[in-house]
Amino acid sequence: MKLIFMGTPDLAAACLSGLLDGGYTVTAAVTQADRPRGRGYALTPPPVKELAMARGIPVWQPTDLRAPEFLAQIREAAPDAIVVVAYGRILPPALLDCPRLGCINLHASLLPRYRGAAPIQRAIMNGETETGLTTMHMAEGLDTGDMILSERLAIRPEDNFGTLHDRMAVCGGPLLCRTLAMLATGTAPRLVQDEAKASYAAKIRKEDCALDFRRSASELDCHIRGLSPAPLAFCHRPDGRMLKILRAEPTEGSGKPGEVLALSDRREGSITVACGTGALRIREVVPEGKGRMRAADYVRGRQIREKEVLY
Repeated sequence: MKLIFMGTPDLAAACLSGLLDGGYTVTAAVTQADRPRGRGYALTPPPVKELAMARGIPVWQPTDLRAPEFLAQIREAAPDAIVVVAYGRILPPALLDCPRLGCINLHASLLPRYRGAAPIQRAIMNGETETGLTTMHMAEGLDTGDMILSERLAIRPEDNFGTLHDRMAVCGGPLLCRTLAMLATGTAPRLVQDEAKASYAAKIRKEDCALDFRRSASELDCHIRGLSPAPLAFCHRPDGRMLKILRAEPTEGSGKPGEVLALSDRREGSITVACGTGALRIREVVPEGKGRMRAADYVRGRQIREKEVLY
């Protein structure tokens, strides 16, 4: 089976690697443009491009998926199927109709729940205890196509976006290989999604990362884990400086929401902050303009005081 692969981030790169290791031939990898990153804003290729180039696969980075020259390029390649994982754009009908066996997408949720750009983050932020991966026949809507296979994954109490993403990355390639094997033999099912159970996982915006200490400690714990290690939940010190939070845990305590109840610089150390219900024991932070550090080091540097109120 001859494939074209479309994807951009680390999850997509892991799935591409899984397909190659599974013996599939990938004619070309389609990914988004290199983007400036880091303090020097150097142009950095997407993970899919880096992997494809290392494995000798041609890389295409079209700016317009509807451009006649790009569609002609796809038709000339004559793929049996196009595999899409976290590409970041909706495919136009002209592209969906190109491959002989259609376009197959792997989505990081148990569809029809958490359609959209941030299914992993939103599932953790909402306190879900289970998620998974779903492969589907692509349609014109956003993650609305008929489903083929799914694989369930527990969301562990200690999971954050990074750890759950990495577990999904391990499962994605094999799930795609099983899906493509069924597609090749004509046995891939078409399971219609139940629209009544559909939900949307919107892209993470800066305002989504702000912590509201009026919420319960358990809710804020989920919020922090869903945004760690990036882009990170944040609050502000009384002087307006931002404090990002990498790791925390619910604990007992009461006070005005946001009030610093206790500080510890022993071992890991902690900053205990009152919430609407219970308290949050913060273990690791990123102060404004600095790198990540243990709460113990932040406390030891006398950069925070008891009774001050975070917001």
